[in-house]
Amino acid sequence: MGVLPRQEIARLIRDGRITSDLGDPLDNLQPASLDLTLGRVAYRLRSSFLPANDTVANRLLDDPMGELDLERGAVLEQNRPYLIPLNESVDLPDGVRGRTNPRSSTGRIDVFTRVVTDNGQHFDEIPAGHTGRLYLEVVPRSFTIKVKTGMRLNQLRLIAGLARLSDKEIERYAASDDLVYPGSAAAPGDTAWLADGLFLSVDLSGGGKSFAGYKAKKSSALLDLERTGAYDVTDFFERVEPRKGRLILDPEEFYLLVSRERVRIPPTLAAEMAAYDPTSGELRTHYAGFFDPGFGDVAPGQERGTPAVLEVRAHDVAFALEHGQRLCKLTYEWMAEPPDQLYGTEIGSRYQRQYLALGRQFRPDPKGADRRAAPTATQEPLPFEHVGGAEAESLPLVVAARE
Repeated sequence: MGVLPRQEIARLIRDGRITSDLGDPLDNLQPASLDLTLGRVAYRLRSSFLPANDTVANRLLDDPMGELDLERGAVLEQNRPYLIPLNESVDLPDGVRGRTNPRSSTGRIDVFTRVVTDNGQHFDEIPAGHTGRLYLEVVPRSFTIKVKTGMRLNQLRLIAGLARLSDKEIERYAASDDLVYPGSAAAPGDTAWLADGLFLSVDLSGGGKSFAGYKAKKSSALLDLERTGAYDVTDFFERVEPRKGRLILDPEEFYLLVSRERVRIPPTLAAEMAAYDPTSGELRTHYAGFFDPGFGDVAPGQERGTPAVLEVRAHDVAFALEHGQRLCKLTYEWMAEPPDQLYGTEIGSRYQRQYLALGRQFRPDPKGADRRAAPTATQEPLPFEHVGGAEAESLPLVVAARE
């Protein structure tokens, strides 16, 4: 019972329970998830939809808006929804359900994605026993992007039974195996906050630098997602500089910030950013992210734990964000068994030692290159404190935390 590790997902692939029209799905395995790949065509949508008691193909016939050929590469415009049939189809066993989320590199460039299924009543949820093709809704929010068949924007996690840990279970686990550490801006008496999950707070100290995050520019060039290390950060983002530990967020603007805590995900656990209402269908509510076993779990002698990158958007009015303010919450789930490969540099995980890392399309920011090496106050784990959950849940913000 729990989140299926990569070796169990591989077994489902070999048994024909997960298939792909393009390549071998075994090539896209992560420690506790499977990367999903874009198919050959993208359909322009007038609006987002859930098929409810119908198929996705039938719903696409209701209001045709044209299609794009992804095999040659196609440009997706800002704030327009597109639906892309994925190469992957599933035939899930009874008792095994799926949940999907954007990949880290997708969220960092503010590309909104969510999976749709035939007869689906909710986004990003695949019920146990479901059979059929998967579809991906894609909405570029901050930038116009170019995508191509085979690109991986989203990932699938499979779960059997009840897997989520209670706060008491999190505390008991952490008593023998550390989960969270103070960051470089730690203060005496800091604690880790528990309220139906682990709260993460924002670090606006700048880690010894003059800026503490990035804000997407309103006007930028085309961002080709196939390119690596091709773009200068300042062509797409501006650096944000808090004043006296405070940052004013402009409404509807996209920010990349970093958590004050350093997170570690041991081999027997997986974690996920808790979206407040991930299935309601309202665009702004679903920001979430997976954390794989092995994230922040480094070799002896290295700084344990890794900060989470926070994707933040305020709505309606400007919002004053304070250093150390609680922003989001991680929930933990048991792994059915430890993965045979963990997240980390050995399998090419890009963000294992991140501080405030941008997507793979960008060259390293020379002004932020050494920030992740900022000294921390202590290597000792943070003690836990139980708090009410209403504070962060009432903020007029949408936040995602990503590995």
